[in-house]
Amino acid sequence: MLDTDIIRLAVKENRMVITMDKDLGELVYHCGMDHCGVLLLRLEDATGAEKVQVVDDILANYSTQIYHCFCVFQNDKLRIKRTVH
Repeated sequence: MLDTDIIRLAVKENRMVITMDKDLGELVYHCGMDHCGVLLLRLEDATGAEKVQVVDDILANYSTQIYHCFCVFQNDKLRIKRTVH
């Protein structure tokens, strides 16, 4: 499935996309593609369990703040950027 198809499906289903794919983030952040939110994880060295824990923590603490935002988690910090679409 193409990155654009993933984003379109997420919008159709009113869902946020959680990814480690910087190209997908590029479509939303720089190209302005419509979205319901993207969480880009920069966790290249993390185990699967660590990634799941990070996502669980973010959703538990920021779920109402990240909807329709472009978010990047890196170096134990979450950056939330509101995007216009």
